[in-house]
Amino acid sequence: MNLLGPRQVSPEQVCPYIKGELTRHEFFLAAALSESELEEFLSKGFRKFGIYFFRPKCTNCQKCLPLRVEVTKFSPSKSQRRILKKNRDIEIKYTPLIYREEIYQLYLKHSKERFSHTNDEPASKEEFIQTHFTQSAPSLLSEFYLNGHLIAVGFLDISSNGVSSMYFIYDPELSKRSLGIFGALCEIEFAHKVGKLYYYLGYYIEENTSMNYKNQFLPFQIFNWTSETWETQRNPKD
Repeated sequence: MNLLGPRQVSPEQVCPYIKGELTRHEFFLAAALSESELEEFLSKGFRKFGIYFFRPKCTNCQKCLPLRVEVTKFSPSKSQRRILKKNRDIEIKYTPLIYREEIYQLYLKHSKERFSHTNDEPASKEEFIQTHFTQSAPSLLSEFYLNGHLIAVGFLDISSNGVSSMYFIYDPELSKRSLGIFGALCEIEFAHKVGKLYYYLGYYIEENTSMNYKNQFLPFQIFNWTSETWETQRNPKD
């Protein structure tokens, strides 16, 4: 691992996920991580974009909870099986983390729908490449094709024990196919095939409805910030 600077804590700012809360992050820059080094940080609640590694360090809140699916014990629910059946005509490929213009164009299409009700703007091409195609650890893409056309892309990091979903984009014109859920189901299956124990799904906030899908992949584990241990949840109310 090549550390590119010391760990720091960002200034407080308005939390984008919980109204009325302030947020800040512990962060550092690093490159050339091995699978085991990446797992060490994932297992302690860190996430990453490119060379930027971060985790919440909020003063009065611990509601951003790292969540990971127990891959070897996971079994799709009835509704998830319907999504798999609905999308059985989709071809899936796992490819190296290499930038292509069609991926950025799909991101712009996805972002136009995602940011339609906010003042946020999609990343420029340079920002997109820096964030998602600057490789600092073992990484790859999950690519989804319908009739030969790219319709979704997942950005995955590979650790010694897991597969970490960093970002997922899809064609909003195909929203009825539930491609976000379908992508996660396929990536969980991929993690199982390559012998990993966990599928990291990022942070989960119970009161944030846009994150509700994350607690549907049972069983999953939640990271306890106080004890720094992972606790298994077998249904969303446990």
